[in-house]
Amino acid sequence: MSAVTDEAATLPAFDVAIVGGGLVGASLAVGLAPGGRRVALIEAAPPPATAQSWDERCIALNHASQQIFAALGVWDALAPEAAPITSTHISEQGRFGVARFSAAEAGLDALGYNVPLRAIGQALWQRLLQALGTTALYCPAQLQALQRDDEGATLQLADGERLRARLVIAADGAGSRVRELLGIGSARRDYEQSAIVTAVRTTRPHGGCAYERFTPEGPIALLPKTRDAHTCSLVWTTPAAAVAARLAAGDAEFITAAEACFGERLGRFVELGRRQAHPLARVLSDALRASRVLFVGNAAQSLHPVAAQGFNLGLRDVATVIEVLDAAGADPGVAAVLDDYAARRARDRERVAGFTDHLVRLFSNRVPGLRGLRHLGLLALDLAPPLKQAVMWQNLGFGGDTPRLARGG
Repeated sequence: MSAVTDEAATLPAFDVAIVGGGLVGASLAVGLAPGGRRVALIEAAPPPATAQSWDERCIALNHASQQIFAALGVWDALAPEAAPITSTHISEQGRFGVARFSAAEAGLDALGYNVPLRAIGQALWQRLLQALGTTALYCPAQLQALQRDDEGATLQLADGERLRARLVIAADGAGSRVRELLGIGSARRDYEQSAIVTAVRTTRPHGGCAYERFTPEGPIALLPKTRDAHTCSLVWTTPAAAVAARLAAGDAEFITAAEACFGERLGRFVELGRRQAHPLARVLSDALRASRVLFVGNAAQSLHPVAAQGFNLGLRDVATVIEVLDAAGADPGVAAVLDDYAARRARDRERVAGFTDHLVRLFSNRVPGLRGLRHLGLLALDLAPPLKQAVMWQNLGFGGDTPRLARGG
């Protein structure tokens, strides 16, 4: 890499350029705004739409993520639409073993909250618009080229515009353009499944409980969707070969099949929302950092949605970046800063990525005798306080090197 050229010195200059303005990238831009650094956010899609629908997608935030959003100043805007999850119920189809967790056991009001994506996106972008003095929005804009040198990086957009940054942070998803431009590979496992996401209304109240039921095809989950006691988010893991038929089925046929898979704990499903299917794969970047570059969120790791770990892990990436850059000097892209971030995130990423992958493969494995062991495992989890506490602590987001913002700091 050569020293910065005279031409590059005339370009708009930033301390940090974030590529990707989805929920993780926007969260990071919001979190960096008060620190006084000049930040550019590059996002290919237009700003979030304002349309509302009762069957829109949601994200289950654990307690640590709720604390991070509170520290970023957006939780007050999310709270009115956040459905509290006060307990969880984990079971396997055809077996009576159950593992239960409750907020009361953790000394909390809620284990987490199920929040509409639309609400999170709007709250973050409203905060970004308030930070335009230190944050520049390139939206919609696509990254076309990236060149690095000893002092920073030059980013070229598809419209020909160019800018300079001391540090580039890739938050541009599992198919990261930044990773592609740098020639950084990734490890991919295709689960040959899709998550069919919709909403249902049930005849019995959910009582704030999030249900996850494992079946031979994959998990089916029902979570409180709104503060209405009968409205749930439904996430149904479906083999790739069956996705088209389930999407094309009439509402009555789909509901009947979903009821048969989930069971009768919430009574009958009486209304169905719009269905969407999302192919499932695990994609782990070969690196969390490169010269003048960091990877966060799905650009670092994209996980199976089982146990709702992926976005929460990405938000801890965000909190760690903020913490590391708060302690950094004038140049946030020096090797020591990049190494600090990568070292602090490696353990959390390895643990959560391994946990979700093993969970999916364990409960979809039909090896004779293994089903009985799974059943005993659920019973042991429910009856062994130390093990139960360790799993609950992890699911709350407190494991590995927990960022200060996740602890309410």
